[in-house]
Amino acid sequence: MTPRAVDLIRRKRDGGTLHPSEIQWLVEGLGSGEVPDYQWTALLMAILWRGMTPEETEALTGSMMNSGTIVDLSIIPGRKIDKHSTGGVGDKTSLVLAPIVAACGVPVPMVSGRGLGHTGGTLDKLEAIPGFRIDLDLEGYRRVLNECGLVLIGQTKEIAPADKRLYALRDATATVESIPLITASILSKKLAEGIDGLVLDVKTGDGAFMQRFEDAKALAESMCRIGRGLGKDMVALITRMDQPLGKAVGNAVEVAECVRCLRGEGPSDLRDLSIALASEMLVLGRAARTLEEAKAMCFRVIHDGSALERFRRVVEAQEGDPSVIDDLTRLPLPKVLREVPSPRKGFVTAVHARPIGHAAMLLGAGRARAEDHVDHAVGVLLNKKCGDRVQQGEALCTILANSEDAALEEASKLIAGAFEVGESAVEVPDLIVDRLEHSFQLFG
Repeated sequence: MTPRAVDLIRRKRDGGTLHPSEIQWLVEGLGSGEVPDYQWTALLMAILWRGMTPEETEALTGSMMNSGTIVDLSIIPGRKIDKHSTGGVGDKTSLVLAPIVAACGVPVPMVSGRGLGHTGGTLDKLEAIPGFRIDLDLEGYRRVLNECGLVLIGQTKEIAPADKRLYALRDATATVESIPLITASILSKKLAEGIDGLVLDVKTGDGAFMQRFEDAKALAESMCRIGRGLGKDMVALITRMDQPLGKAVGNAVEVAECVRCLRGEGPSDLRDLSIALASEMLVLGRAARTLEEAKAMCFRVIHDGSALERFRRVVEAQEGDPSVIDDLTRLPLPKVLREVPSPRKGFVTAVHARPIGHAAMLLGAGRARAEDHVDHAVGVLLNKKCGDRVQQGEALCTILANSEDAALEEASKLIAGAFEVGESAVEVPDLIVDRLEHSFQLFG
């Protein structure tokens, strides 16, 4: 007998569970119109309040994944491995680690997203490169991956279309903050890419979506459990997002910082986290037996220039201007530079990521709404980070803007308030807080 959506909504509202076949019917009904948006909205709120069992979450993820095309990458040799980050401020590791992993021989098919709110998006950064196309179709996706060993695109209409519909409903109905729904949204897209394994970077702290460690760990456990249940190898690192990652926040400035990192330069926190994530990918891709061996491989392809060359190749293959790799001034540049001076002598004791992310959004580097325009030239360059010594009047950071307006004034106040300067130096904790094994032993 065909179920009725209202009965399933009532059951979930009252704390009951849904059968996998019922969840599949609901997802299929979203696409066919048999289950209208208003009933899905009610169900989403019930899920937010009542949660879902791991079995329900796996069924939802699988149904959303199967709502579109599961990309077949079997023609490309090797185990295909991707990485997903839950996002933060200055989080640009994808642009560093994907060329590194590809240069080490593991294919990286990467379908990424745009920034929203205080967090940045990989696609917005890539589009700072003149001409770079993130809208390849699936044929182009396979072609670039085969030619370059990596590909960096946005979600296509064929990949998990149910997720696009449900994310829009969640965003409009305050039902985003649900671990089962976040898990299904992320994994339905990632597992449809044609990958064999996935490395997760789950952020925690001031600038993260999941600010509390307990919530970040619960999300990491959920995604590892569901990914493993759907046949993929999974690793999750829980990493700090209390201060921005690296020294650049924006789009063009973050691309420039990634290029410097691939040259063997760049900030140590960005380099170290990118290599840690890349090493996990190489082990999942069976190019290395241990993380130590994988780390050595990463440093080798940076030092011999092959990682940077991979980035150049993928930029050219996706119709971007490869000359930016050698001449970073060809990236969009701001018209206005404003320094934020330190109010006193001492040590930087905190650089709060969230207000800096909001300030960058106000300047135009991000979006308050999905339809907002992005200015790729603007952002923030951090001169000082947590633990650094600073003199009174010395620049804590430089704001990059394109006009002297009210948004710049408001951003300046936010950024000035994001820095704390004290008399004594503070110890900067390790970026990696926890690691969850892909063997699934931690979860029973």
